[in-house]
Amino acid sequence: MERWTYQRPFELVEVPDAHFVVLADYVTTEDGTGLVHQAPAFGADDLATCKKYDLPVVNPVRGDGTFEESVPMVGGVFFKKADEVLVCDLRERGLLFRHLEYEHSYPHCWRCHTALLYYAQPAWYIRTTALKDAMMRENDATNWFPDNVKYGRFGDWLNNNIDWSLSRKRYWGTPLPLWVCEDGHVTAVGSLQELGSLAGQDLSNLDPHRPFVDDVTLPCPQCSKTAARVPEVIDGWYDSGSMPFAQYGYPYAEGSKERFEQAYPADFIAEAIDQTRGWFYSLLAVGTLVFDKSSYKNVLCLGHILAEDGRKMSKHLGNILEPIPLMDQHGADALRWFMLAGGSPWSARRVGYATIQEVVRKTLLTYWNTVSFQALYGRTGGWAPSRADPPAASRPALDRWVLSELNVLVGEVTAAMDEFDTLKVGKLLSAFVDDLSNWYVRRARRRFWNADPAALATLHEALETVTRLMAPMVPFITERVWQDLVRSVDDAAPESVHLASWPVADAGLVDASLAEQMALTRRLVELGRATRADSGVKTRQPLSRALVGAPGWGALPPELRAQLLEELNVLTTSPLADAGGDLIDYSAKGNFRALGARFAKRTPLVAAAIAAADAATLAASLRTQGSATVVVEGEEVTVSPEEVIVTETPREGWAVATAGGETIALDLHVTPSLRRAGLARDVVRFLQETRKATGLDVADRISLVWAVSEGSESGAESAEAVREHAAMIADEVLAVEFGEGAVPAAEDPLDLKRLQAAIAADADLGLVFRIAKAG
Repeated sequence: MERWTYQRPFELVEVPDAHFVVLADYVTTEDGTGLVHQAPAFGADDLATCKKYDLPVVNPVRGDGTFEESVPMVGGVFFKKADEVLVCDLRERGLLFRHLEYEHSYPHCWRCHTALLYYAQPAWYIRTTALKDAMMRENDATNWFPDNVKYGRFGDWLNNNIDWSLSRKRYWGTPLPLWVCEDGHVTAVGSLQELGSLAGQDLSNLDPHRPFVDDVTLPCPQCSKTAARVPEVIDGWYDSGSMPFAQYGYPYAEGSKERFEQAYPADFIAEAIDQTRGWFYSLLAVGTLVFDKSSYKNVLCLGHILAEDGRKMSKHLGNILEPIPLMDQHGADALRWFMLAGGSPWSARRVGYATIQEVVRKTLLTYWNTVSFQALYGRTGGWAPSRADPPAASRPALDRWVLSELNVLVGEVTAAMDEFDTLKVGKLLSAFVDDLSNWYVRRARRRFWNADPAALATLHEALETVTRLMAPMVPFITERVWQDLVRSVDDAAPESVHLASWPVADAGLVDASLAEQMALTRRLVELGRATRADSGVKTRQPLSRALVGAPGWGALPPELRAQLLEELNVLTTSPLADAGGDLIDYSAKGNFRALGARFAKRTPLVAAAIAAADAATLAASLRTQGSATVVVEGEEVTVSPEEVIVTETPREGWAVATAGGETIALDLHVTPSLRRAGLARDVVRFLQETRKATGLDVADRISLVWAVSEGSESGAESAEAVREHAAMIADEVLAVEFGEGAVPAAEDPLDLKRLQAAIAADADLGLVFRIAKAG
C-alpha cells in the first residue's frame, strides 16, 4: 500500500502532493483501523515519518489553539471544539462510515486543565549529539547511587541523545544572546562588555533581561546592517546546568576564576529520579560542553515522596503534607532523620505523621533520654571530665565493651558517610544508641547511682562521640546536647558541635574478643528471658541456677557471667554437661532445605544418618564444637547446626531454650528462701512505683518505715522477706533510713505534700509503707 494515493475528506488547507500512504511501525490495528492521518506539525513521530517522505510541514493552528481565520468552516475555532463541526460536515456529505469515540491520554494544563496542543516550531539548538562520546566518558567516571541508574535510565538517555532545543518563546528567562541582521548573519555575544563594544555604547549598567536588552541593536560585523536580538529566551534547564560557574560570576567577576576552580567539579549532587533528563543531564551537558568535564563526581538519585497509602502526593488529591506543620509537631530533626535514615534514599518513601512519630520514639527519644540520664547523674554526683577519671584499660569489662563498640561505630559510620549511604548510617547509629541505653545504662545503673567516675566518664565519652556522628543528620538536637552535656563541663570544647572535628576511631580501644564475648552473653540472656516467659516464672523471682551450653562459654570472664546472673536473676551458673542425661530428652532430624543446598541427591541419606545418630551426643557436639559427624554409607560427613534440627524436651522442673547451637536451662524449683527473695524484689518494684507517683526525683534519698497491714494473711511471709533482705531493698530504693514500725493509717495531706511523703499499701504483699524525702 505504500504510496497509494487517496482522496482526502477535507479540502480546507492546501497541502500539495501529500495525499498518499506512508509506513510507520507506531500505528497498530489494535488501536484502530491501522490507518491514521499524519500531522507533522503536531507530533514528533508524525514529523519524523513525514520527513522521511519529504512531505511539507503545514500548521493552520495559531498559538492560542484556534484555527487561522482563513481556514473555511473552522476558522477562529479552538482545535478541540472543531471536532464537532468536522464530524457533522462528514455526516452531511455522506462520507462518515462510522463515528466511534476513543478514550486516550491527552496533555492538559495542570493549572486550568485546558487541553494542550503540541506543534513544531523553529528553534535554536545546541548540537549535543557531537558531545555524546565525551558525555558518556564523563558518566563512566561518575559514581551513581543507586548504581543501576548510571547505565540504565541515565545511560540510555545519553546513548540515544538528541540535540538540545535551547530556545523558548517566552517573555521571562535568560535572553538568548544572539543578534541577527536582515541578511541572516548571526552574532553570538559573550558578555555585557562585548555587547557594549559591538553596539558602541557603555552598557555596564544595563539590566541584561527583557525588555531592556531588546532595545540594544548593533551593526552586523559581517555586513554592517542593523542586527537585533532574536526574541527567544534560553531554556531554564540551561541556567541550571550553568550554576557551577554562573554562581561565581565566572569568568568576569573578581576572584571568580579562583573560586570556581577550587569548587569544580562538585563532590556530589542530589535530586529525585525524575531529574535524570533534567538537572542531572543539564549539569553534565553544560559542564562537558564548556570545560570538557562533568559538573559532579557523585550523584544521589532520590526516590519520590508518597502519601501513607502509597499514592503520589498531589494537591489535586488533597493528600499532600505541609512540611512546616509536620516539623512544628515532630521537629525538623525528626523529619530529617526519617528522610535520611528511614529507608533507602533512592526508594519511594511513604511519609505521614505516624511514620515520623515512630522515628522519634525509636531513636531520637532514646538518645535524648540517655543524654538526660547522664546529665542528671553527672550533676548529682558532682562529676565532670578530668584526668582523674580511670583510664579506659582499667575500667570494667562493660565500659571497655562500650568504648570498643564506639570506635568500631566511628569507623563504620565514616565509611558509610563516604559512600553517601545515610540509610546505613542511620541503622548503625540507631543500633548503638539502643545498645547504649538498653544494655549499658541498664546494666550499669547502680554504678551511676553511686556516681562511679568510670561509668560516668564512659557514658559521657560515648554520648559526645555519638553527638558528633549524628550532627549532620540531626543538627538541632545535637547542638542542644552539645551545649548542655559537653560545653557545660568542658570550657575547652568547640563552641558548637558543628565546629567540632569529625571523630577518628582509636584502634587501640577496639577489642574484638570482648565484643564476641559480650554478644554471647546477650544472646544467652535473650534465651534465658524466652525460657522464663515460656515457663511462666516472672523475672523478679530468683532461681537457684542456670545451666549453659555454648561454644565460648568456658572462656567467658567472671564479669560477664555476673551480668548474665543479674539479668536472668539466678544465683549460680554451671556447664550444661553437669546435668548429665537427667535434664533433657533429645531428638534430632535433618533440615532438608539446608542439607539440600550442600548434598543435593544425597540429602535423604544424610538425613537418615542424622536421625539414626545418638541425639544427645549430636546436640552436645553441635553446641560445643559448632559441628557434628555422622556416618553416611561408611563415610564420615560433617554437619553444621543449621543443617540439624535438634528438639530438646526439658524434664519436669526445668525450662530449656536453644538457638544456633547455644542452650540455657533454668532450674524452676523455688525454695522458701528463693520465694522470700522474690517477695523482696516485689517490694522494691512497689516502692519504686510509689517514689515515682510521689514526685520524687530518681536521685532523691528517702526515709522509709514499713509494717504488716492489719488483718493481712500474706503479710507475715512478706515481712520475713523484708527483714531478710533489708539491705538490698534499702540500696535499691535509695533509703538512708529503713525500719519496721508503726505506719499511720492516714496523715494530714498538707504535711505529706510539704515533706514529699506518701503512705501506700500493697494488698498482695500485705504491707504498708511510709516514705518521705530524706532531710
